[in-house]
Amino acid sequence: MKKFFRAKFIKKLLLKFLDFKFSHVIGDKLYLKIKYLCIMDRKLNLKTPRTFNEKIQWLKIYDRKKNDTDQVDKVLVREFVARTIGSEFLIPIYGVYSSYDEINFNDLPNQFVLKPNHTSGDVYICKNKNLINHSVLKKTIRKWMRINYYWKHREFAYKNIKPKILCEKLLIGDNSSDLMDYKLMVFNSKVKCTFVTQDRHKEDGLKMDFFDRNWNFMPFTRKYPNTNKKIQKPILYEKMVELAEKLSCNRIFVRVDFYFIENKIFFGELTLHPGSGFEKFEPTLYDNMLGEWIDLRLLKEVN
Repeated sequence: MKKFFRAKFIKKLLLKFLDFKFSHVIGDKLYLKIKYLCIMDRKLNLKTPRTFNEKIQWLKIYDRKKNDTDQVDKVLVREFVARTIGSEFLIPIYGVYSSYDEINFNDLPNQFVLKPNHTSGDVYICKNKNLINHSVLKKTIRKWMRINYYWKHREFAYKNIKPKILCEKLLIGDNSSDLMDYKLMVFNSKVKCTFVTQDRHKEDGLKMDFFDRNWNFMPFTRKYPNTNKKIQKPILYEKMVELAEKLSCNRIFVRVDFYFIENKIFFGELTLHPGSGFEKFEPTLYDNMLGEWIDLRLLKEVN
C-alpha cells in the first residue's frame, strides 16, 4: 500500500514538472512517454503501438502535415470547411479579434460565444451581456492569449497558430437545454463510430455515449461517464456522415464534430488527436478495438 501511494505521489510530481516551462527542453517522445505513464499507468509503446491511445501518440510524433495548423485553427478551418462542404454549415460569427481591447461589446448581440482559435476546451458563453464581469473576462482572455497549446500535449499543429479570439453566435439546444455535440470518428475516410457529449456545463459534469455506425450503443466509457439515457439518432445523421467523410481528406484518422439544431447541421471543429491520447477506456478492450481501426501502414504507404 505504501508503494502504491508513493508511486502515485511521484506521478503527480512528474505531471506538475511537465507543466513548467523548463520542461520544454524535453523532446516530444520522452515528454509523451513520461506523461503517458503517469496518466495511463502503463508504458507508451511507440515502436509497435496497438491501442487507440498509443496510436494517437504515434500520430502526434510521426504524422505532421503542413496543413495541420489550418485544420485545428478555429478561424482558418472555416475557410477549409467552406471550400469542402459549403459555408452554410458554419456557425455565424460576429468578429475575430487579436485582443480583448479590440472587442466592441456594444456592437455584439445580447448573447454570444467567445473562444480562442489556438487552444482546446476554452470558451466563454454569454447569455446576457449586461451581466458580464469585464474585469474577470479581460483576465481570462489575456490568459488565453499567452497559451501555446503545443506545449501541453505536444500536438505540433498548435505550435505556430497566431492567437485570435473568435466571437460566434450562441446556439441554443431544444427547450434551451445544453447542446448535444456529435463527434464522428473517421478512420481512413469512413465513419466507424460516433460519440455524443452533453451536460458539459452542468454541476455533475460532461457525459459521453458511444454508438457504432448503425447507432447501436457501445458499452464502454472513455474518461467520462455515460448518460444512461436513450439517445435518438439525429434525423440527418447520414448527412453528417457524408460531410465528415468529405472533411476527413483521406487522413487515416480524424474526428469531425457537428451540432444539430432545428433540423440544421453546424460544423464544430476538427480534432486530430482526441483527448490527446490520454483518456482511458473502460473496459480497456475497446481501446484495443478502436486501435485496430487506425491502420498506420496506410500512412507509411502515403509517405
